[in-house]
Amino acid sequence: MNTINKILILEDEKLNSERIKRLILKIRPDVEIVGVLASVKNTVSWLSQNQAPDLILMDVQLADGLSFEIFNLTDLTCPIIFTTAYDEYAIKAFKYNSVDYLLKPIEKDELEAAILKLENALQQSASPKSQIEELLAYMQPKEYRNRFLIPYRDGFRKIDVEDIACFYSNLNINYAYLFNGEEVVVPHTLEALEQELNPKSFFRANRQYIIHINAIEKVNNYFNGKLQLKIKHSKDEAVIVSRTKASLLKLWLDY
Repeated sequence: MNTINKILILEDEKLNSERIKRLILKIRPDVEIVGVLASVKNTVSWLSQNQAPDLILMDVQLADGLSFEIFNLTDLTCPIIFTTAYDEYAIKAFKYNSVDYLLKPIEKDELEAAILKLENALQQSASPKSQIEELLAYMQPKEYRNRFLIPYRDGFRKIDVEDIACFYSNLNINYAYLFNGEEVVVPHTLEALEQELNPKSFFRANRQYIIHINAIEKVNNYFNGKLQLKIKHSKDEAVIVSRTKASLLKLWLDY
């Protein structure tokens, strides 16, 4: 197995960087932490003057911008583990491309598992550079739906996305619930809609609901770490968000 010996930390918050250093040295006492950098500018300078480390733990948001800019300014080929409190869209991108990430606050067991996973991937000659290139391509701004053209009576009806409070599924039929209280059947699966809607505005709460951020009237704690959402003007029961999705929802609402 290829072993990680030298680690570079990119983190602009001192408390976070100190925590990461402590966790690394608990997991791997023999690892050399070759530097702790807080900005894109300093990282680019450091990489131009030093041999690449075995691993970079990279915060998504650095002091002077997003860390993705580093890839445009350097020929970085070493493996990356992102540390992030970023929105759900970015998290999906990391999962999609199998580039690892850790949500803050970072836990010892999760960091150890990520390093082991990386070492196993290196043993199998995985290419971190190609994964990162795919990630950057996936992260580029994309066009999202602004409207729907829905069959209506003997013609069609245009519905703007901004007028939709949520999408939901019931008995294998999918509906758009409008802010004015109207319900309209939509000929799209929730899975397809999830990819077409702007993730800054819409959140996949569970298998049955995709909810617009402006439609959330109230967020309540529920059993076992779950959350309960009250949708504006809706007469239906509250939408339940699982414990796993609850943390993502709170990040999304607070972003």
